Amino acid sequence: MNLKNLSIFANGSDRFFETLDKESQTSKHSKGKMLFLHEDDAQSFFLIKSGWVKLFRETLDGSQSVVDILSAGHIFGETAIFENDRYPYSAEVVEPAEIVSFPLSALKGEIRENNDFAFNMMSAMARYRRHQDRELEHRTIQNAPQRIGCFLLRLADQEQTGPVTIHLPYDKTLVASRLGMQPETFSRALSKLKAQTGIKIKGATIEMDSLNQLVEYSCAACSSEFPCKDLKAQA
Repeated sequence: MNLKNLSIFANGSDRFFETLDKESQTSKHSKGKMLFLHEDDAQSFFLIKSGWVKLFRETLDGSQSVVDILSAGHIFGETAIFENDRYPYSAEVVEPAEIVSFPLSALKGEIRENNDFAFNMMSAMARYRRHQDRELEHRTIQNAPQRIGCFLLRLADQEQTGPVTIHLPYDKTLVASRLGMQPETFSRALSKLKAQTGIKIKGATIEMDSLNQLVEYSCAACSSEFPCKDLKAQA
């Protein structure tokens, strides 16, 4: 994956990308691997080449609050530069993953020296904040099947035309937790989404003839037209 194609890195200098390419490290991880913990000193940020990563915080009673579940193409850990160089959440591999790490120092240097890059990164973070605000809105006005549809749209290539295939992590309880549902509610809602839209569900794979099957159903209750266009957080 070419980092120059990620919107969060728009306006990055050639020297910045050369540094990332030179100092990057690619590694493969099995399910259950903890990449870092909340409040750990941050030295790196990460790009998911394949697999799934869960971002979470632990509550006072020891349970987990899932911040996000990220798939291939997503960046994470970069916001530590605004958190006194400490990770604001924990990160765990939830499906076998190939992950590239980059030095956080290179990102900090580019922000200091490149005003256009810094402004673009702030814009990307603002988009992510809007995404979080929309999720709060969705929990109020969308039913459970629509929320699942929105989540699936976020995972899809929204420029793609024709048939679409989306692969979910096998542990559906993770997705349920991410969407604020109990596992049994998620299962019932997924079945209803299938009945309402005609999508095909084969284990952890979702197939549809086109994205319109989900857009027309899930976006009807949103306050803006096709808001899922911006839901690829930090990508």
